[in-house]
Amino acid sequence: MSELSISELMKMQRELYEKHQDSWAPHTPEFGKDSLLWMVDELGEVIAIIKKKGHDAIMEDEHVRAHYLEECSDVLMYYLDMLDCYGIGAEELTKAFDKKWRRNMDRSWIENDAMYED
Repeated sequence: MSELSISELMKMQRELYEKHQDSWAPHTPEFGKDSLLWMVDELGEVIAIIKKKGHDAIMEDEHVRAHYLEECSDVLMYYLDMLDCYGIGAEELTKAFDKKWRRNMDRSWIENDAMYED
């Protein structure tokens, strides 16, 4: 399988939602926060694998790595659901990402860190 584009990932997740929409919450702005909360829950599962299995197991044990990637995929799926709830498409996300990336490229992280010192 080749790499998937953002628009392909979004299309796949929308197809999954449409298949299960009778038993899932609607993809409307009112439910966007729910997708975000589920994403955070899945992120907790990703963190638990890191804590319980460690970095070496993720890098060297194919079963641990597969489980880790499955949970990372869940995080991405809920993120895509949240974007769909707010009507954010691939083009809009790409533009926002590029704008933020350019801002970060010009940013002084030393100055940024100093803002949070006592």
